[in-house]
Amino acid sequence: MEYCMSEYLRMSGVYWGLTVMDLMGQLHRMNKDEILEFVKPCQHECGGISASIGHDPHLLYTLSAVQILTLYNSLHVIDVDKVVEYVKSLQQPDGSFAGDQWGEIDTRFSFCAVATLALLGRLDAVDIDKAVEFVLSCMNFDGGFGCRPGSESHAGQIYCCTGFLAITGQLHQVNADLLGWWLCERQLPSGGLNGRPEKLPDVCYSWWVLASLKIIGRLHWIDREKLEHFILACQDEETGGFADRPGDMVDPFHTLFGIAGLSLLGNEQIKPVNPVFCMPEEVPRRINVKLELLN
Repeated sequence: MEYCMSEYLRMSGVYWGLTVMDLMGQLHRMNKDEILEFVKPCQHECGGISASIGHDPHLLYTLSAVQILTLYNSLHVIDVDKVVEYVKSLQQPDGSFAGDQWGEIDTRFSFCAVATLALLGRLDAVDIDKAVEFVLSCMNFDGGFGCRPGSESHAGQIYCCTGFLAITGQLHQVNADLLGWWLCERQLPSGGLNGRPEKLPDVCYSWWVLASLKIIGRLHWIDREKLEHFILACQDEETGGFADRPGDMVDPFHTLFGIAGLSLLGNEQIKPVNPVFCMPEEVPRRINVKLELLN
């Protein structure tokens, strides 16, 4: 039942599981051939990739699939030119990107578009100047970013927008001190981080907030020891997985972002993680992806 209910995000689930295994140096324990056989038929005629067979293509799952294939150095499994055409077709006149043919606009999709193209070495396929213009129009007075112009700042959107600007070489347009202050204010007395004011802490923000701070060079502005304590308190002693908060049910999503957060905090049992792509640092380095990060 749970397997069927989660089919709509299966591709991302595979990415979460594979990435956390790779960060722990255990990717060899996963069945590579089976995974590649799953990804291939999820590509549609339009070039986009869906969460699972029989689902509609979407930028979110297109990025997850490209990340999976990049981890395995197996991009030959899909038609890369068609993926590029699909991403290109979703850019709007104002520079924004729709997530799919139904037209929802969100800065998450701007990130998914450029991250996908960067991993494929095809950033030149879209209008980067217009894309940057749209993302910068979503910057708020507090230094943060929302999903569209005028929308509330949110840590998930900030990660997407700082990651987008790092990929496109425009990170210098961010007010790093103002944004860093907003991000470090997300730390609560428990040590955990929330996504916006007045919300509960959640392990996944150990990634969204921490990666954003790393990208803008302000990682030292939070209490690392307290955050590490919070993340480890969310690990289930029996299954080994991580939950959103101590005592809750574990899942692959929070397990990846808990482990990735620990990596950013310098845990030596875990491979260094790239703060933009949420993949082992060695992966974008291997394919020579260039990023602008602030010191």
